[in-house]
Amino acid sequence: MTSALLAQAAVRMQDVDAAAYGAGPGSFTGLRIACGTAQGIAAGAGILTVGVGTLLALAQASGAERVLACLDARMGEVYCAAYERRAQTWDVVFPPQLCSPAAAPLLSGGRWTGAGSGFDAHANALAQRYAGQVADVQPHLHPRAHEIAVLAADMLEQGMGVPPEQAHPLYLRDHVALTIEERRVRGLAAAADHDR
Repeated sequence: MTSALLAQAAVRMQDVDAAAYGAGPGSFTGLRIACGTAQGIAAGAGILTVGVGTLLALAQASGAERVLACLDARMGEVYCAAYERRAQTWDVVFPPQLCSPAAAPLLSGGRWTGAGSGFDAHANALAQRYAGQVADVQPHLHPRAHEIAVLAADMLEQGMGVPPEQAHPLYLRDHVALTIEERRVRGLAAAADHDR
């Protein structure tokens, strides 16, 4: 697939400077596959790797200036981060974190754009949390290869490329499944929140 893509773009492997990948947060398996593939390509070609945060890629895809990027992390939680565009770069307002929608970071001011699946899975809780601050919501937006490539090119120019053996995913969760008792307790807490 890589060879076909390079041929389609009329680019030779020796003209490629780095292999970019979506570093996360996201699904454990997906992140490992993305990172491992980039490492393999980079090691074979003798080039660098550039890991781009998926929440930053969401911000880039939104086309907005102030973005609260939020992915559904399952288990009643979200991966979220906030960014503001400054010229051609992004300032990190809140770094990527894992939290419940009700405990998502507080923002200052208004006219934020909410982007990502977290706004689909937890629409009511996030609407309450950011009432009057989030002016537009793009709940079906996903991080894409295009945005990762654009951001990676800038990062590489800033000297942020690393050798393949130093590439790694961004994991924000080490607890990947709930026990039956944990599901029961969370279900009771969600029902109580809903009744308020």
